[in-house]
Amino acid sequence: MGRSYWFECSRCGYRARVSGGEDRGLDFFVQTLLCRDCKHLYDAVIRVRFPITPRTVVKQRMFGLQGMRQVLGPTHTPPHFLGALNRLPLNDLWRFRWVPYQLQCPVSRLHKVRSWNYPDRCPRCDTPLEKNVLPYRIWD
Repeated sequence: MGRSYWFECSRCGYRARVSGGEDRGLDFFVQTLLCRDCKHLYDAVIRVRFPITPRTVVKQRMFGLQGMRQVLGPTHTPPHFLGALNRLPLNDLWRFRWVPYQLQCPVSRLHKVRSWNYPDRCPRCDTPLEKNVLPYRIWD
């Protein structure tokens, strides 16, 4: 089960609801990232679990990796955190595949990003952020 926390800067008043590092749920993994262009913290999806159905296996055997990419979707664009959170649960899975993604800003994939782990500094004023004790959201 993943957890999101409120992080707040005492100097400039910046607030963010993020995990504060790498976290995992049942169907996806997230990593908190700092976008240097937006000067904002985001939870970016870095791995998603997709089902492998018999139709997928047949396509993979017929078309190789290209068939898998058509079924799983584009591997270069990760889903947004809320999009991955609102997906229907994958019940009764006996065959699945983890699809990895690169760290990417959800606003634009051209922005420069780096991973952010608590305790770290505010993206706007470079003051250490304070973490709230209670989780804001418990997801997945």
